[in-house]
Amino acid sequence: MTQRTLIATTLIGIILFSTLAGCLDSEEDKDVIIIAYEVKQDYENPDENPQIMADYLAAELDMDVELYPISSEGAIIEALRFGNAHIAFMDGAAAWIGWQQYGLDALAADQKSDGRTYYNAHAVVLKDSEMAAAYLDDDATTDPFSLLAGKTSCHTGWLKSAGMLLPMGFLIGNGYANVVGDPNDIESLRNTVTNFFNEDASIPDSGTTYYGYSGAVKCLSEGVGDVAFAKDSTVPGYCGNENAVDNEAWCLPEDEYVMLPSYGSAPSHPVMYNPEFVTDDTKIKIQNALVGMKDNDEGAAILDSVLGTPGIVATDAATHLGSYGGLIEDIPGINSYYSDKYSINETVTPTISEIRIAFELKDDYTGSPEENPQALADFIAAKTGVEVKLYPVTSEGAIIEALRFGNADIAFMDGGAAWVGWKQYGLSTMAADMKSDGRTYYNAHAWVHKDSEMAAAYLDDDDSTDPFALLEGKTSCHTGWLKSAGMLLPMGYLISNGYADVVGDEDDIESLRDTIHAYFNEDASIPDSGTTYYGYSGAVKCLSEGVGDVAFAKDSTVDGYCGNEDTSLNEDWCLPRDEYVALPAFGQAPSHPVMYNPEMINVQTRTAILNALLALNNEMYVVDYEMQGQTYTGCYNLITHQLDSESDENACGGNILTNVLGTPGLVEANTQEHLGSYSSLIGSIPGITAYFDDKYSS
Repeated sequence: MTQRTLIATTLIGIILFSTLAGCLDSEEDKDVIIIAYEVKQDYENPDENPQIMADYLAAELDMDVELYPISSEGAIIEALRFGNAHIAFMDGAAAWIGWQQYGLDALAADQKSDGRTYYNAHAVVLKDSEMAAAYLDDDATTDPFSLLAGKTSCHTGWLKSAGMLLPMGFLIGNGYANVVGDPNDIESLRNTVTNFFNEDASIPDSGTTYYGYSGAVKCLSEGVGDVAFAKDSTVPGYCGNENAVDNEAWCLPEDEYVMLPSYGSAPSHPVMYNPEFVTDDTKIKIQNALVGMKDNDEGAAILDSVLGTPGIVATDAATHLGSYGGLIEDIPGINSYYSDKYSINETVTPTISEIRIAFELKDDYTGSPEENPQALADFIAAKTGVEVKLYPVTSEGAIIEALRFGNADIAFMDGGAAWVGWKQYGLSTMAADMKSDGRTYYNAHAWVHKDSEMAAAYLDDDDSTDPFALLEGKTSCHTGWLKSAGMLLPMGYLISNGYADVVGDEDDIESLRDTIHAYFNEDASIPDSGTTYYGYSGAVKCLSEGVGDVAFAKDSTVDGYCGNEDTSLNEDWCLPRDEYVALPAFGQAPSHPVMYNPEMINVQTRTAILNALLALNNEMYVVDYEMQGQTYTGCYNLITHQLDSESDENACGGNILTNVLGTPGLVEANTQEHLGSYSSLIGSIPGITAYFDDKYSS
């Protein structure tokens, strides 16, 4: 790194005033401008001495211009806060803290070599990835960013702007990722990264193989990761040289890389000032002098040698720092981290708004008080320290509307309604309830007889024999019209994978019936409620009695009806359990997710809600529990090992889960991982969006 670049980047220097130690008097009285700047004791190259910039500005402004020596970015903020300096060139993060916490503003910013005052941050993927396909398919319903969930990420390093802060701020702020841990602790970001991506996420230390911009793209290029976070010039700079020998040895051809749309800009060094100590007239004079430096030889030379920039342009904090701040403010603990980093002796206490839970309420809970969701509201209120209210709704459509327009903050939703809320209105998932076996989904399967050609094709270890292709022309047993595991998921799979063609209007749900009859046959069983072959048991009964050749049901169906150890408990129509073969699962039906609108509640609020919801798992009500030689009855906390014998049984977390929510527990979840498999299949059903829109219209 050259000396001038080092000065410009570590600088955080800035522009005005003397080596006075106290507060500035009015600049009209003193006629002096003080620039906070990191000054060295000795300059081997005199052209790099910032004093020549001070002398130049003194002549241009017809004022005394002095340098105020500082040693850190925190010292710059303090110098501007308390009036020891008028202006300073600052790092983007320090400038953002100064703007947000202390009312500093920007009057100008330096330019990069291409004339911009920023660079764009991008997620880089390979062109044959599902993320690239989703970005390039001109289909608004396929979101490349949601597909990053569960992938292996390549970051430039811990807390780097384009490589971590900007992408994670985007993913958190837009509801793709949930903060895992304390929202006021920067270390929660590491858990958030590995939770949204996976445990193999590359967060390299300085000097290691995959550190920095080149390291992140190398990580992607070598197949270690699935996505690299870098700036817009990274791939062209390392892998796009006209002379291929100038590219890095690890580079793939440049057209193998695809940059997803930019989610934010990292700002160049702004010139910051404190409006309390600089008048508008003085600000404009300084601004004009700085902007005009590039227009004469002496000024241009100083820009190059002292500041390492081709020019300076006028701006303000909102314009220059807004995009950056709008992303990094959602990073857990970022304010306290920067306050510590910059030695600022203040902390920021985030505010949490009133929390409203959309819930379908009964008129009266006197007969079953344990089911009253007010216990859930009271529990969350106790954990978050804010008032929690129930917002009454009467349908899934009303829930969507409540979240869309900010009348409610969270809601437990059906999978179909949640899918509409996600795809149509940008709602996101923060948690999901568990089924009795601890999963947040069930797998959907095609069940066939073990002596069928489909079973033979599945069990023969021959990839060329495809059991799903052999379903064509067979008689299918569905659980009912538009049921998830019995119709939507299997038909979505067959359509999206090219086995079945849609017959009829692709925007009309009734085309699905014609599609089923065309792919299977006219005898396909699509039963009405209450008829012989309706539901999961009915579909398997249809298969068992030879009416159909394949039954569509969930993974637990056959074992539940025909797999009991005591065979007398099996249905009388059951065949021996080993007569049934489940073809590979073609999709997952999700449990009820907890949905929210990321545009309506901030990260601090939703993280507090998530932590409160997960805390329900930590409590169980015990009766005659022995502890330290004594017997207790009350609400036992599995984490603190404390027992509350005073509170009502219905207020205990475990009882709220069972009685109010009907689940053994809740887990953190993100939208893509929870609804993605379901979405990728039912999105192929003809007319499904219009059908759900109509069904959930309030």
